[in-house]
Amino acid sequence: MPKNRTMQFAFRRLAIIVLAAVSFGLPASAHITFENKEVKPGATVKFVLRVPHGCDGATTTAVRIALPASLSDAKPQPKPGWTLSLVTENVQNAVATPGHDHGVAGDIKEIAWTGGRLEDAHYDEFIFRAAVSKAASGRIFVPVVQQCDGGTARWIEIPTDGGSSDDLKYPAPSVRVEP
Repeated sequence: MPKNRTMQFAFRRLAIIVLAAVSFGLPASAHITFENKEVKPGATVKFVLRVPHGCDGATTTAVRIALPASLSDAKPQPKPGWTLSLVTENVQNAVATPGHDHGVAGDIKEIAWTGGRLEDAHYDEFIFRAAVSKAASGRIFVPVVQQCDGGTARWIEIPTDGGSSDDLKYPAPSVRVEP
């Protein structure tokens, strides 16, 4: 084998070994995340929640989210094959806006898509729209519970002051509030 060809073979082999080592050494990109990385205070935003897999190989059968106080006027998108349910909180002294009564008595606090089947080998997105508080700053964390056949993944961990989501095993998905 010519010297040049031997070097190419050795380089390719080394590249494969390094790639394998890096792939196995890093945690899988397994977290539930938002497609949006940033939002603006006062904006109405379409939030796209990405669910990359099931729970430890099991099929996902429900996705439930808890909306923080910094998100209001939520409106979830139904998904074919899934049942959509909402938990609302009655808003005291709410003023009805003419033409905007959508049949929800109060502000939505939780959204759940249940009864569907997302196989572990597949990926899906769950979508809702919400208004970001004008006073929002920093990061907005949205806890998610992913229910699967035989188990549950609770993506609810929120970093403490100064902490990073990278240090958490089950971080809640978040978006950064852009000033």
